[in-house]
Amino acid sequence: MLVSAAVWLTAGGMHLRTGATAAMWTLLVGGMFIHPLSLVVLKLMRRSASAPGNPLMSLALATTVWLITGCLLAYGLSTANSEWFFPAMLLVIGSRYLAFQLLYGRREYLLCGGALMLAGCASVWLHVAPAVPAFAGGVIEVIFGVLLLRAHDG
Repeated sequence: MLVSAAVWLTAGGMHLRTGATAAMWTLLVGGMFIHPLSLVVLKLMRRSASAPGNPLMSLALATTVWLITGCLLAYGLSTANSEWFFPAMLLVIGSRYLAFQLLYGRREYLLCGGALMLAGCASVWLHVAPAVPAFAGGVIEVIFGVLLLRAHDG
């Protein structure tokens, strides 16, 4: 989750520095590296990324299909209005975390998913500056990533 947060925050920074197009591509391309980078980080931390014996692991693959479809939908929305991209991605990523709660049995995933989805909706309702949803996604994931690390260590 912390690797994902870094991608969100980088995309927000790119939006402020270079604009919407570079920021969107930062999130999309950076998102493709979240899983492999997370594996490297976990290995460096001497932690396992697997959930041995979990009968729901096929759900992880199904959520990946939803993720790719959601990314395509968010990109399509951005062709009508670039300000809709990040709120749409917050909804996509947030809804994926809801499935992670089933996979890993951690309430933090449910709460994080709900917070991301609420941030996506609020971004549209409140007409916030376009980079705000990207930063919101990063901050929310940092908070819940830290909570998950503490729960794992505690």
